[in-house]
Amino acid sequence: MRKKKRKGRYPEGIKWKFLEHKGPVFAPPYEPLPENVKFYYDGKVMKLSTKAEEVATFFAKMLDHEYTTKEIFRKNFFKDWRKEMTSEEKSTITNLSKCDFTHMSQYFKAQSEARKQMSKEEKQKIKEENERLLKEYGYCVMDNHKERIANFKIEPPGLFRGRGNHPKMGMLKRRIMPEDIIINCSKDSKIPPPPPGHKWKEVRHDNKVTWLVSWTENIQGSIKYIMLNPSSRIKGEKDWQKYETARRLKKCVDKIRNQYREDWKSKEMKVRQRAVALYFIDKLALRAGNEKEEGETADTVGCCSLRVEHIKLHPELDGQEYVVEFDFLGKDSIRYYNKVPVEKRVFKNLQLFMENKQPEDDLFDRLNTSILNKHLQDLMEGLTAKVFRTYNASITLQQQLKELTNPDDNIPAKILSYNRANRAVAILCNHQRAPPKTFEKSMMNLQSKIDAKKEQLADARRELKSAKADAKVRRDEKSKKIEEQLMKLEVQATDREENKQIALGTSKLNYLDPRISVAWCKKWGIPIEKIYNKTQREKFAWAIDMAEEDYEF
Repeated sequence: MRKKKRKGRYPEGIKWKFLEHKGPVFAPPYEPLPENVKFYYDGKVMKLSTKAEEVATFFAKMLDHEYTTKEIFRKNFFKDWRKEMTSEEKSTITNLSKCDFTHMSQYFKAQSEARKQMSKEEKQKIKEENERLLKEYGYCVMDNHKERIANFKIEPPGLFRGRGNHPKMGMLKRRIMPEDIIINCSKDSKIPPPPPGHKWKEVRHDNKVTWLVSWTENIQGSIKYIMLNPSSRIKGEKDWQKYETARRLKKCVDKIRNQYREDWKSKEMKVRQRAVALYFIDKLALRAGNEKEEGETADTVGCCSLRVEHIKLHPELDGQEYVVEFDFLGKDSIRYYNKVPVEKRVFKNLQLFMENKQPEDDLFDRLNTSILNKHLQDLMEGLTAKVFRTYNASITLQQQLKELTNPDDNIPAKILSYNRANRAVAILCNHQRAPPKTFEKSMMNLQSKIDAKKEQLADARRELKSAKADAKVRRDEKSKKIEEQLMKLEVQATDREENKQIALGTSKLNYLDPRISVAWCKKWGIPIEKIYNKTQREKFAWAIDMAEEDYEF
């Protein structure tokens, strides 16, 4: 099996010469609850040990959230919580349903409310402390450049949520200690000292990677990093190279497509399977699907690891021929469900691949990600399944913007068209989200504003009808202004409803060449801040400087 490329590694040939930083900022230590905040078990007050109390507060803070009603979340939480209890606590607390976290939850709600009511002076004090931390820990020196660091604060302990119905939701995310931390810096730099009484796990001097600090989290065993801010010079360079690789694919994608179509007829089963998998990666933006890490329990798959049970073949369905029905858990346990008409030869090959196999057998039993990645590298240097996603996402955005943008629309309507184009990409890439908890309430508030604006417009029109001639012009201008405001609110409502279960941010930040968006803004006179917020504008500063009105991906 080929060694996996480590996250944060530079493209070949790019290395830093000098790197110095102050290390991470750790989460503050746990402060025990006041004596008047009670935990109840089986209706009786019970004083918890400090460790058990801290973990109990994580659940109490989420008490009103849907997560705490889910069986798998409750089961995982209770199992991990018991590990933090004393032997006496374990013998007493045997049933989560008998635990009453209500008093704790009320305390945290009151704390949250108190923070909202803080005085200007108190808020200023917090702001000054954050600025002090940013000044000390938020910058590094890399090759004579002072660069901003993205996330210098280490996440505090808590309960793992995951996306979709993740099998590990509710598990305890443990506190990260200095002994878990790998520091990466120059040999000739001032190495950041660990907190008193502690030591680093390792100090490394690897100038081929972009991370400054790393550690392994306990839930999925994945490596977490402290990296440079997206607006940094080197991050911009990496971003640019990523989209340039996708643009190179554009030049040879027709040849690659012709080749995998030819391979559907190959005498070698391995070649046929590889060709059908590549078709899915290209057409449906499926991930290749990495091999499972040892100990990983989530039954998530990608294209190469699809099993027979994950697809159904329909010679005819809903008036379409040769339909493949996909149903599996993808990255982050997000369900991928899709019914797709495919080419006849693909359909026939899938029938062949499924012959004499059990539901739990591999669909592509002659293929794995290593074989596929080696083949992709042979087709084009730097080509991966992710490059296909980037290419297809960017080209889809460009095509959708051409189709959906109406030159006569006003700015809010054009932005709705942009979001619809982005939404087409998010659907292609299966970027889903659960509807926000406050969705219904926010939509009701928005509808109230629309109703009020309609009433205001009706009043203005009545006034216009009864106004004298010399006042009519002013009244008409007022009506037009209210009409524009009403349209803006109605566009906002449409946009919000359509975005309810689609996450636009992932594709916008990771798969769409930002030069397409910037060029579209320039062409139609849309302020760039309507598409990208301040942080995103910093990340894509290179694209904002570079893009022209006629930019073609």
